[in-house]
Amino acid sequence: MKEVTRKIASLHWEAISAEMHDKGYALAPQLITATDCAGLINEYNNASLYRKTITMERYRFGLGEYKYFNYPLPPLIDTIRQEVYPHLSAIANKWMEVLQTGISYPPDFGEFRKRCHQEGQTKPTVLILQYGQGGHNTLHQDLYGNIFFPIQVVLFLTEPGKDHEGGEFVLVEQRPRAQSKAIVLQPGKGDMLIFTTNFRPVKGSKGYYRVNMKHGVSEVRKGNRYTLGIIFHDAA
Repeated sequence: MKEVTRKIASLHWEAISAEMHDKGYALAPQLITATDCAGLINEYNNASLYRKTITMERYRFGLGEYKYFNYPLPPLIDTIRQEVYPHLSAIANKWMEVLQTGISYPPDFGEFRKRCHQEGQTKPTVLILQYGQGGHNTLHQDLYGNIFFPIQVVLFLTEPGKDHEGGEFVLVEQRPRAQSKAIVLQPGKGDMLIFTTNFRPVKGSKGYYRVNMKHGVSEVRKGNRYTLGIIFHDAA
């Protein structure tokens, strides 16, 4: 875990913060290795790791499947969650400040998790997602209770153009009194995408205002696509 901890610490967090403030998302290339990706995919059918499996079409969420991990999380995932959070909490606190929400987030992940548990949100929300041909995910926001963290990450475990075609990551920005803006991204294997869970602040002529954002996945035309979603708040 020392290598991924070192990589996280060495990321250009100033630039990432600027991108998050400006666009609501930022990319950190090659955070985990191809071996890490393969290891996570190979454990997909290890039932002991997961607390719940969701078949997307059953709930009209799309076409595909995802599984929520149990606690304790695998060491790699737990390390990333704990080491990335403090950097993101600084961004989140700036957002809450300019939007004048009165909300703040502790710099330590353990303290934030304790806050979730005090509200009865004790179930882990980290999940692994699998899409085959035709698979897709409808636009949504990952909110699981009264307490939520406004930023999350996705690790991409397969290589576009090699393991699958299509399956682009889609963000949609819904500005007030304006048409929605679609952002289409296709990160590579091992990349970490950081993005807003729910909204981001945008500066207007009269100060900052809130812009809602949703995310989803376009149709996979060929092959299999795997990703790992790291959400920081727990579920009720």
